[in-house]
Amino acid sequence: MELNDLTPAEARVRRAFATGEAVDFRAARGEDATGGGTWGPERTVRAGVLRALLLAGPQQDGETAALNLSGARITGPLELQYATVDHPVRLRHCHFDEVPRLYAARLREVNLSESVLPGLVAHAVRVDGVLRLTRTRFGGMVRLGGAEVTGSLYLEGAEIDAPDAEGPVLQLNQAVLGADLWAPGLRTRGQVRISGASVAGRLTLRDADLDAGDGTALDAQGLSVGSGVTATCLRARGRLDFQGARVPGTLDLAHAHLSCPGGTALRASSCVIGELWLFRPGSVEGALRLRRSQIDMLTLAPEMVPDEVYLGDLTYTALLPHVPAQQRLPMLERDGDGYLPYAYEQLTAAYRRSGDDDAARLVQLAKQRRHRRTLPWYARAWGHLQDATVGYGFRPLRACGWLLSLLAVGSVVYGLRHPPPLKPAESPDFNPVFYTLDLLLPVISFGQENAFAPEGWYQTLSYFLILMGWILATTVVAGVTRTVSRQ
Repeated sequence: MELNDLTPAEARVRRAFATGEAVDFRAARGEDATGGGTWGPERTVRAGVLRALLLAGPQQDGETAALNLSGARITGPLELQYATVDHPVRLRHCHFDEVPRLYAARLREVNLSESVLPGLVAHAVRVDGVLRLTRTRFGGMVRLGGAEVTGSLYLEGAEIDAPDAEGPVLQLNQAVLGADLWAPGLRTRGQVRISGASVAGRLTLRDADLDAGDGTALDAQGLSVGSGVTATCLRARGRLDFQGARVPGTLDLAHAHLSCPGGTALRASSCVIGELWLFRPGSVEGALRLRRSQIDMLTLAPEMVPDEVYLGDLTYTALLPHVPAQQRLPMLERDGDGYLPYAYEQLTAAYRRSGDDDAARLVQLAKQRRHRRTLPWYARAWGHLQDATVGYGFRPLRACGWLLSLLAVGSVVYGLRHPPPLKPAESPDFNPVFYTLDLLLPVISFGQENAFAPEGWYQTLSYFLILMGWILATTVVAGVTRTVSRQ
């Protein structure tokens, strides 16, 4: 486009371009660009004029040419596909009538802050510097898939409202950012896709509001960040999907409200994460999937655990906050994959590392009881017996209680009525306590059992004591063996 036959507004922009001087058409500094479609010719600039300036505009020796424009209505499409632009582009507080097209362009700094656009097409764009979309409002899709930004991408306070879009409303899949993705307060209506993206610094979604209904609100599969993800106080309607993500620092979802009823609220499967934070005030409505992930420190408040979780092959070093085992065990009971021994072993190891051996034993006991429900009836019967007598070896004092109770019963009964001796001339003096011990302890003999022969129901009692002695001995040995093997 030839830079002639310009309107007064366009001529003013052309004169300022050579020196990078700012041109501000706003009537007031706080003016809202939403109503820019009604702005008159005194502040209207054709997109073709801007394109011509960026590609072949006048330059002045000793000055840095730049497009620095505020408060303008930009008509027509800004077509910069495959173009190389060596000048900063600052189009702030502007109203675009049509979608800018920057596909595969190479640009310097780009600033569209607080502007209003019907969308943005910028696949595979390269920005040598920063890309600022601060408080920018989009009425359509923002396509930045495969973009490369050597600095940071700023989306704080941006709004993307395109619920009827065919595809994600914000596309940053496979993007490469040399610094941060800074998006606190981002508002979207539709899916945000950052799958496969690489962020050298930090991803910040603090106070963001992502609404995808019952779909995927944030697709971050395969995301790689150099630092961490801050999503404190995030509100998400739809799935958060971090499957396969690499977050060496913290994935901070503290105070976040995640809602996907009937679906998956958070999927962080097959991830490598330094720290995952999920605690109140916040909520998780929907399933929590952490299968096959490796997490150094998992901060998960018991009240944040939803009714459905998937923890298969989840590995964590520390589990916070430190609460009694009774508050953690329901999480394992809710696992949608059923009984998973590894989940109980992980929880046991976490308690042992914190020095809480009592809690660790309680988790192991709960594991045996859960396992018992998967066995046939005869094995369940044996399990109930081990549980009642010695708590599967984790309650050894319980066996002593049974032994002392049976010893007391036998001692009283046989003390009141001595069984007759088999050989009166050779029999030792009768002692009801040691006689009962002889019946109860299968491998120890005090010489009483073989010297006396009870009759009637006293004989039945002796058979019962012998049987209980063998049962106690067997369950104690089985329990102790299991305990030793766990150590």
